Amino acid sequence: MRLCSIASGSSGNCIYVGSEATHLLVDVGISGKRTESGLNSLGLTGNDLDGILITHEHADHISGLGVMARKYGVPIYGTPGTIEAIRNTASIGKIDDSLFHEVREDVKLTIKDLTVNPMKISHDAAWPVAYRIGYGNRRIGICTDLGVYNDYTVECLKGMDAVLIEANHDVNMLQVGPYPYYLKQRILGDRGHLSNENSGRLLSRILHDKLQTIILGHLSKENNLPELAYEAVRMEITLGENPYNANDFRMMVANRSDLSPVINIA
Repeated sequence: MRLCSIASGSSGNCIYVGSEATHLLVDVGISGKRTESGLNSLGLTGNDLDGILITHEHADHISGLGVMARKYGVPIYGTPGTIEAIRNTASIGKIDDSLFHEVREDVKLTIKDLTVNPMKISHDAAWPVAYRIGYGNRRIGICTDLGVYNDYTVECLKGMDAVLIEANHDVNMLQVGPYPYYLKQRILGDRGHLSNENSGRLLSRILHDKLQTIILGHLSKENNLPELAYEAVRMEITLGENPYNANDFRMMVANRSDLSPVINIA
């Protein structure tokens, strides 16, 4: 089972998860050309895709969806609210209705040899979800765009072999930065984005001995730095109420515009 961030950040998100037989994307928030280039780097083409899982309808998660859907006829999975919002997004263009497949949180679906478990998240979108993807007894969690986490979030993400978790902003950078007040409040709110510190606190509650890799994703270009996110999350893990030290785990920050290293889940 492989995990690779093709792009992750406030300007565009596209994550690959696959097995030898099944190839999925989580979101296509970059151009079709960049998406195809990323797939090519993994030895794949758009024709190899078995599905695109959409977390929600914001542009940084769907901007390349129309192109990929029309060119390759890839099945699209999303909640009823997300699908309706995509249909009403003029910039995406027309997508054949037969390509849409509804998913609901906590209802498992199977795509060839992979299982997909959507989970609820708190974000200011129509009907957003995060995804857990499994192959045999291996599981990967991809969870971004959540303003707040709770016990449900923690329970959903326990037992993962790899996770891609949002570390969107440094609170101080956001507060003194150029964003207007209303946007700062949105990002800081319960339906906004996770700060570096809250990302570390969430991770501290889901760590376990067999967690192989942590990827920090969806960093804000204006309100965060990769080095800052990395060190802030590591500090929360090391100082938090858990039996681990940050050095116990492989951790990396997903690149905004380039592929991350490919994570092979043994």
